[in-house]
Amino acid sequence: MKIAVTGKGGVGKTTLAALLARELRDRGYTVLTVDADPDANLAGALGVPDAASIVPIAEMKELIAERTESTPGSIGGFFKLNPTVHDLPDKLAREHEGIKLMVLGTVKSAGSGCICPESALLKTLLLHLFLNVNDAVILDMEAGLEHLGRGTAMGVEMMIVVVEPGRRSLETAAAIRGLASGLGIKHLGVVASKVQGQADLDFLKENLRDYLFLGYIPYSEAIREADKQGASLLTLPKESLGFIPPIVELLEARLRGGQ
Repeated sequence: MKIAVTGKGGVGKTTLAALLARELRDRGYTVLTVDADPDANLAGALGVPDAASIVPIAEMKELIAERTESTPGSIGGFFKLNPTVHDLPDKLAREHEGIKLMVLGTVKSAGSGCICPESALLKTLLLHLFLNVNDAVILDMEAGLEHLGRGTAMGVEMMIVVVEPGRRSLETAAAIRGLASGLGIKHLGVVASKVQGQADLDFLKENLRDYLFLGYIPYSEAIREADKQGASLLTLPKESLGFIPPIVELLEARLRGGQ
C-alpha cells in the first residue's frame, strides 16, 4: 500500500500519517514512513528516540555527492540523474516500535523545480520506494507536491488530502487536486480533521463531493495534548482511535479490491 498524505500546513497531516502507520503495523503490514514535510515532525509523532539527531537525507552532502557523482557545494556541472538508491532504505531508515522512518528534508536552492544533485537523489529514492519496495509506504508531505515527479506519482496508490473545516483548507485541496491530476495520480481521497461536530462534517462533505471521502479525525484533546508535549501518538489508547480502522478498511477495499 503506497500512500501520500498532504494538505494545508497545520491541518493534521502528520497526525494522520502516524496513526495510519500504527494501524497498518497492527494489521501485519511492514511499514515505512517517509517525512517529506519541511517541518519534519513525523519522528516526534512516532516517538522516535533522539529525533533531533536525525539528519535529513537532503543535507547528507557526502552521500549525495557520492551517489550523484557531483562535487559537494558546487553549482552547475554534470551529475547523475539516476543515482543508485536501492540500499538506502536499509541503511538510513530509523526503526521504532516496528515502524521505519526516513526523513527526506528540503532542497534549499533558489527557484522551484530546480535540477540539482539533492533533488535527483530524493526523486530517485522516492521512485524506488513507491515502485520497488514491497512495504506499506506512507509519505508525509507538504501541500505543493514538490517531491513528486510524474514517474514517482505512478507508484502512489492513494493521495490523501487532509482538510479542516475552513475555506482556505478547501482551496488548498482544490489546488492539490489540480497538481495530482497533472501528475497522473489515479486515486485521490480526503480525510476531514479537527471535526467538532456534525455541522463541520456536513460542511466538508458538501464542499468535497467530487472527492473520495475516507473518514474523519474528530477534534481530540488527547491528540492536541500529545502534540503540545511532543509525545508519541503511538502511546494513545487504541480505544480512543476508533476513527482510524474504518479509514484503513476503506483504503484496503479500494486499493486491494480494485474498485
